[in-house]
Amino acid sequence: MTDYRRIIEEIEQQNKEIYGNVDMVNKPPHYNQAGIECLDAIRAATNEGYEFYLQGNIIKYLWRYRYKNGVEDLNKAKFYLERLIEEVE
Repeated sequence: MTDYRRIIEEIEQQNKEIYGNVDMVNKPPHYNQAGIECLDAIRAATNEGYEFYLQGNIIKYLWRYRYKNGVEDLNKAKFYLERLIEEVE
């Protein structure tokens, strides 16, 4: 096993211990303040730029998954891809 894979697994385990059953991909609590989802605020503020915002996040999470959060980052990329598909349809 490569060092980065071992590090990623350790980070994923630490996240489980810290956050428990909180869904850090689809509903991270730190992105919901006063009942407003951060993505909803970004959509409202960027209008047509929202699609580009989603694309940027997809690229970011695919770019870093091997070096930071592993499968969690792949799931985040998937999360943003699903929203982009919904937006385009």
